[in-house]
Amino acid sequence: MSVDLDRVFERREPIRKPGWRKALPWVVGTAVVAAVVAVLVVKLSNTAEPTATPLSTVAADDRSAVPKTQKLDPAARQVARRFVETAVARKNLAAAYALSGPAIRQGQTLKEFMTGNIAVVPYPVDAIDYAPMKIDYSYAREAQIEVALLPTSKAQKQGVRPQLFIATLIKDKQNRWLVNAWVPRASTPLPDGRQ
Repeated sequence: MSVDLDRVFERREPIRKPGWRKALPWVVGTAVVAAVVAVLVVKLSNTAEPTATPLSTVAADDRSAVPKTQKLDPAARQVARRFVETAVARKNLAAAYALSGPAIRQGQTLKEFMTGNIAVVPYPVDAIDYAPMKIDYSYAREAQIEVALLPTSKAQKQGVRPQLFIATLIKDKQNRWLVNAWVPRASTPLPDGRQ
């Protein structure tokens, strides 16, 4: 019994592979291409030159030290008092101009300052009964004080309210004290729930 081998191989049925085995070479090929593209993007996308920060043994320049506090110069207190009597009261603005620092003057000339349109919150000084001052800080060339302007009881009945102001004083190049800021210190009004 002889078997015709040519016929055997012709009749042989093709082997059926599962679907995933047919797709496996395509999936692997796609993953390899994606990996190559990812590596190229990472390697070639950063075109900046590296800048190495050299280490130094030199100590850092520390400028955070607070200057030594000093007792408030009596001249500074006098300037603050005179400033209230002139600039805050809007009386004798020429004298107030001489007591004002650059932040108060805001580049105004004496003529412009004399109009009274200045960076100083006014207060009816004639109604003041008492004006105590509290020192917040005092250094050699700068100081900050709080000035409480307390009106008389008669003025309070007429609607004048007590007010607390913060004044910053600086020394100029001629070592004269100047008022460089005058702002009210007011708290935000809280609703009382009666509205």
